[in-house]
Amino acid sequence: MKLSLVAATLFLAATAQAAPAVGDTIRVADFGVRPGTYRNMTPQLQAAIDSCRAHPGAVLLFEPGRYDLWQEGAVRKEIYISNTSSETEAPDKTKVIPLHFYNLDGLTVVGNGATLMMHGLMTPIAIDSCLNVTLSDLTIDYERPAASELTYTEVAPGRVVVRVHPDTRYDISPAGRLRLIGEGWASERIHCIKLHNNGHFRYSNDWGVLASAPVKEIEPHLLEFTVPEDFTPAVGETLTLRDIIRYQVGMLNLCSSGTTLRDVRVRFMHGLGIVSQYSRDITMERGDCRPDEHSGRKLASSADFMHFSGCSGHIEITQCNYAGAQDDAINVHGTNLRAVEQLGSKALRLRFMHHQTYGFLAYQPGDTVAFVNPHTMLRTDTAVVASVAMADRRNLDVTFDRPVPRSIEIGATCVENLTATPTLHVAGCTFTRQSTRGILASTPRSVVIEHNRFDRLGMAAILIEGDAEGWYESGPVTNVVIRDNEFIDCGYAGATHGATIALNPSNTVIDPRYPVHENVRITGNRFITSGRPVLFAKSTGNLLFMGNTVESASAPKFLLNGCRDVTITGNRMPAPQVEERDCLSVPVEESAAR
Repeated sequence: MKLSLVAATLFLAATAQAAPAVGDTIRVADFGVRPGTYRNMTPQLQAAIDSCRAHPGAVLLFEPGRYDLWQEGAVRKEIYISNTSSETEAPDKTKVIPLHFYNLDGLTVVGNGATLMMHGLMTPIAIDSCLNVTLSDLTIDYERPAASELTYTEVAPGRVVVRVHPDTRYDISPAGRLRLIGEGWASERIHCIKLHNNGHFRYSNDWGVLASAPVKEIEPHLLEFTVPEDFTPAVGETLTLRDIIRYQVGMLNLCSSGTTLRDVRVRFMHGLGIVSQYSRDITMERGDCRPDEHSGRKLASSADFMHFSGCSGHIEITQCNYAGAQDDAINVHGTNLRAVEQLGSKALRLRFMHHQTYGFLAYQPGDTVAFVNPHTMLRTDTAVVASVAMADRRNLDVTFDRPVPRSIEIGATCVENLTATPTLHVAGCTFTRQSTRGILASTPRSVVIEHNRFDRLGMAAILIEGDAEGWYESGPVTNVVIRDNEFIDCGYAGATHGATIALNPSNTVIDPRYPVHENVRITGNRFITSGRPVLFAKSTGNLLFMGNTVESASAPKFLLNGCRDVTITGNRMPAPQVEERDCLSVPVEESAAR
């Protein structure tokens, strides 16, 4: 029977979109990987991954189902990762990686909805020194997440009862105190954030009370504590508890280019979340970083959801959901190293200053760097790296293509890698149930944040900082667009004056003639606040706030410090309250009535 023209067209289209030829498709089943066995699939899966190295452009194919992975058979590799742990917090930087994608070219992983169930503290996936690797349609979860959850069910003077989430394991010590345990670990240094009944996610000292209180088990996962009579939390509130040490990360994208995560669902991440470090051109499409809706869990990450350190090219994050993190959802930054010694006319010893960031090469030969005055946070001179070597884990010896500027101050001046800075586009995402910020963006290249929803974030929904004294995360921005987003009840925890959007560089010398950040345009957004500031801006030039709608219980607040050429115009809101200090040219035009 002859195919009709329409049928033939459909057949050809389907053929064109089909998987590559059988020889290019590597099935994990051929390596003995079977779903639903509840046996350790780590060695077999790693063998399947390794086989792809001989087949550039291959497809690695999963069958649907659950695959369990333990530490046995995992790759163990020493990797120093930004913003994770100090020498004393975790001297051993070995990452335990059950799925290590190393030195692969053009690999596409087709998950078909498969769930990778982790057991123990691990970095589930590392994409290491790869080119154009795509992960699609996979779920990552933990049989026992490295976080615990307790919900108050009864509160009375001197007594509280909590329901322990079924995924939380515990025992009661001989002294009658609760201990939180897992698969090969026990929580010792616990950080507590409470989910309140109004949806606010706040730091809490409740665990400090419960950890020292006598406890008895009423029934499995139902515990009664004897507490001080003035300890009266609300019934229904949930404590999320995790160890403060970031031994592992949720996923690692290291020194790779063209990495794409598409329809990847991450239900829990231990440590810093999905970390991209010195990688280029990264895409996250339709990512789902939140607990499974049927799990009843509230927490999905013990720190950030997505962390980008020293990346370049373009970062594209679209149509993603982020809910339940004890830190930021998205953080994009470089690292400022301090000049601590001049080694010659063209060379400096540079030091990692933050205790949790060190041990990696922050520069490569050919990189363009800027010398940054930490007092003003201004880039004063530039140079190109000629050579770089590690003096030790804290210090790098860097030689430049020209003499070190005479203006530098040993023991103060920082050096920022301008080459390792990306453009950023975040669109169509939702952010909620986070104690800190939604997006941190510190890059001098183009930043566009649009069509997102920020719902009840404890701190600024968007923070643009750049500092040379705290986390040493570079640097000043030059082109930022924040448009057509919705901001609901953000900033309730009070940092940066409780502002929904905060521009807050760390400079101590403030001069409006020389702003740190420049060209920030905030347009077409909707803000719903409860009297907290809409915007806090420090040392920012050419700042536009136009065409926005602000729904506020009182006069919308704008806090400006050392800014220049600020325009607030054409907004729908009550008459604003603008508090300025040491600013130049801040016209505020009449806004349309709300």
